[in-house]
Amino acid sequence: MKNIKRIILAAAVLLAAVIFYVLFVRSPRDDGNYPAVPDTPAPAPHSGRFVSDHGSLEFNGDGSTVIIDLDPEMAELSGLPEGKQEGTYTFLSGNLPPHGSFDIRYDAAHEIRLTVGDISAVIDLGIVTEGGTVQKYLQMVTPESIPMVLYKDGKPAAVVFELQK
Repeated sequence: MKNIKRIILAAAVLLAAVIFYVLFVRSPRDDGNYPAVPDTPAPAPHSGRFVSDHGSLEFNGDGSTVIIDLDPEMAELSGLPEGKQEGTYTFLSGNLPPHGSFDIRYDAAHEIRLTVGDISAVIDLGIVTEGGTVQKYLQMVTPESIPMVLYKDGKPAAVVFELQK
């Protein structure tokens, strides 16, 4: 019986030490460029016109500016203006407690921020399964595809922007 108590006590101490390390000692990398595959160069910024059933995004390849052209439904769901607008974009990590979202390269992103003038919208990146669940994973955004998830009446809806060739 004493051996079982010692094993349980040792396991509890080990678990407490691991939790303490994860919460208070380990710090996130602060280079702002977490690669999807470690030690790989960042992919080139998007370039070209990406189209969907609800509009288009035209990237000029500079990594920050975009021409956004949204139909009324996508404009309403995203909170961005309808029609053709000049704007900026940033790929984001997604909410990573305790630091929140931060700028990241697109192959590791879980969100995109689109900004037109004073209006900014953060849109989830992911796919929606047939069962209605949202899945997010690394390398979801590619040079040819940007899958977005918008919410209508609390339910996810997929909008995929694909490079027009």
